[in-house]
Amino acid sequence: MVRSMTGFGRAMTSEGISRSFTIEIKSVNHRYFDLSVKMPRNLLSLETRIRETIKERVSRGKIDIFINQSVYENDDIEVNFNEKLGDSYFKCLEKVKSRYEVIDDISVSLIAKFPEVITTEKKEEDLEEIWSSLRQPLLEAVDSLINMRENEGIKLKEDIIEKCDIITTLVSRIETKSPLVVEDYRSKLNNRIKELLNTSDIDENRIAMEVALFADKAAIDEEIVRLKSHIAQLKQALNKNEPIGRKLDFIIQEMNREANTISSKSNDLEILNLTINIKNYIEKIREQTQNIE
Repeated sequence: MVRSMTGFGRAMTSEGISRSFTIEIKSVNHRYFDLSVKMPRNLLSLETRIRETIKERVSRGKIDIFINQSVYENDDIEVNFNEKLGDSYFKCLEKVKSRYEVIDDISVSLIAKFPEVITTEKKEEDLEEIWSSLRQPLLEAVDSLINMRENEGIKLKEDIIEKCDIITTLVSRIETKSPLVVEDYRSKLNNRIKELLNTSDIDENRIAMEVALFADKAAIDEEIVRLKSHIAQLKQALNKNEPIGRKLDFIIQEMNREANTISSKSNDLEILNLTINIKNYIEKIREQTQNIE
């Protein structure tokens, strides 16, 4: 199926009541696969998995993905008590109390105020658990993106086929006109010689030789056959269930090459005008294929 490289996808999910993800992904045309991921720092170690997941489904395009995470409960903070340090502070206070015969109680709050006795640290997150929560909305966002790209691809395919049919009609007109060009050249050459020599006694063998040389130089049968073949190949490619953008680029280059050759070989005004129209439609197809995956 033909896919455009332009699209947008969005998905979100909640994991219990503690964490949720919102994922947005957009893409535009690009010659290669170019992915930019923007997400919270705590998810950076999952970037490779995110890239691989997207690359399995999308082959070309400039893709930007935005991952937002909301954490509703901070259960990832751990409080630690440094027993050795606390014991040292307590012993020190006991010595002060004994030495100076101070009457005072040593409280828990006092010990806790000393540096590094009680500390907090962030627990190491379970990345597998996070990935398990993140993967599903990621796939849903990519599916949404692909669905939009496929819908756009259907329109592109219809437009390209319509233009291919127009080109085919123009090529058929050239094919019909081409044999008449030689006969027209023979007639004009014959009349011109008669005018110049003012006689009806003309060397027919010489005329035949000149016409043969002209016919050889102006022959466009091979170019017409190849151009028709390229059009057929392009239509076949549009029905393939795989990325075809680069293949279409090549076929269109070849179509343009044949059209240029026909134009350079012909000195018939009608054929030249038909060729200009063909090249115009080829360029329109090329512009469309720039956005095909």
